[in-house]
Amino acid sequence: MNILVLGDVVSQCGCEKVRACVPPFKRIKGIDLCIANGENSAKGNGITPESANELFSSGIDFITTGNHAFRRREMYDFFEENDCVVRPYNYPPSVPGKGVGIIDMGRVQVGVINLSGTMFMESLENPFDAADRALEEIKNCKIRLVDFHAETTSEKLALAYYLDGRISAFFGTHTHVQTSDERILPKKTGYITDLGMCGPFESVLGVKKEIVIQKFRTRLPVRFETDENAPCLVHGCIFTVDEKSGECLSVERIELD
Repeated sequence: MNILVLGDVVSQCGCEKVRACVPPFKRIKGIDLCIANGENSAKGNGITPESANELFSSGIDFITTGNHAFRRREMYDFFEENDCVVRPYNYPPSVPGKGVGIIDMGRVQVGVINLSGTMFMESLENPFDAADRALEEIKNCKIRLVDFHAETTSEKLALAYYLDGRISAFFGTHTHVQTSDERILPKKTGYITDLGMCGPFESVLGVKKEIVIQKFRTRLPVRFETDENAPCLVHGCIFTVDEKSGECLSVERIELD
């Protein structure tokens, strides 16, 4: 099975780039399943039902999120009602939505776990303990995927090695910079530290570079904005997974312009 996973989709321009690039790319590469992190897909930050539905209509089958999942209140009911969009599992169970999802492909079931890091981020449940519990919820799925939305490479690597052999693929999101360390871990789990982003390349993590420079130079508050007319790139990975064993066979890092 060929699984295409996309990094954080940034604002309206990122959604439009996904719509333009992903459908033909899926046909060329024979993609069976496409997952994207959509927590920044709404214009002005966060995710809304409108931006989620735009991604679904653009060839995305399943959406993961992260620390901005609940920035837009209009998304709360959508998390409860839609089984194809998840928030990090290690949020308190009282918040809207679910942290795991199961995609029924007919011939095989794919379980997706969304987790958030705790280093330099929200003080949530320990992601290692949360991962153990989440795996129990998808124990009948032959293929298991983890989107770890985290700040530090060390936390991502440590959790990946902890889960090696128990999941098919582990991909990091959140930092918006694609890493070049894609590989298969010793126990056959596919890995990449960060998928990158789908958004304006000539920016600072999707934000207008002048604004971020001003922030760093002056330390004064600024309002982050995305240049919606800037050229965009689509970053991600293709994980090829054996449907019988659940083991990852290959990892291919991709960039679409």
